[in-house]
Parts: sequence; structure tokens; C-alpha cells
Amino acid sequence: MNAQVNTNTDIGMITSTVVSDRQRMKFWPRHFGQVSRWILIEPQVFSWLDRLCDDYQGDYWDFRTLSNGGAYLIPSTDQVYTLFNALNGNGATMSREAAGITACLMTYSHHACRTESEAMTDHFYRLRAYALQHPESNAIFSLID
Repeated sequence: MNAQVNTNTDIGMITSTVVSDRQRMKFWPRHFGQVSRWILIEPQVFSWLDRLCDDYQGDYWDFRTLSNGGAYLIPSTDQVYTLFNALNGNGATMSREAAGITACLMTYSHHACRTESEAMTDHFYRLRAYALQHPESNAIFSLID
């Protein structure tokens, strides 16, 4: 499966591609192998969504790559997610993709600060560039601000 999501902006188009089941095992070392303690990132993404979304009860997650070199995860269950960030008082209702992007951006930011990893910072900014083009960008950025 190579489903692509296209977004257009003045700075160009970043595409998102679903990682096939066959490629999942290579996803983490291929995209995050240069990041210190990369093995912790996946459970941290799950934890961030659990923290932000009271209704989240765990899920199978889809892995995605971006045409700008980024990578991220989204929950597989296609539903509306209601998120609230107690750290900034903002909440939003959003799609599974926006919820995954939000959880990943929170994780990437915190992991970059903890590890002082330039590679992790690069991942944050690649996903941030895609999030800026996303139809739900206002909701995403209100939660991560």
C-alpha cells in the first residue's frame, strides 16, 4: 500500500506515504537510527496521545514517511479525536492524522530537548513543515504551543 496524501503551499508540496507492513521493521532504524535513544520514541508517542486524549485506549498505528525526509505515526482507527493539553489549556477535535501529528510533534520536541539530538530536531522541523500545510494546522499548533 502506497497511499499518498498531497498538500500544496507556496513553499511546495510535501507528500505523505503510508509505510507498508513489509517495511515496518525497517522504519525506526532507517528514519531514527541517528537519534540517541530512538527506541523510546514510539512508546512516547503513544503516551502523549494517551495524555492528550481521554478517549484513547491504545491502537495499532500506521507509519508514514514524508517527501521532505520526515516520518511520523498516526492511529489506525478512523475516528474523531478530542484532545486537550492541560499544559497550555488548549483543546481541539481532529482527525486521526492530526492527532498523530500532534502526538509526534510533542514527542519529537521533548525528545530533542532531552537528548540534544540535532537529528531529532530535524525530524521535528520536517514534520512541522508538513503540519503547517495540513488542513487542521490551527488545531495542531494550538495544542503544541
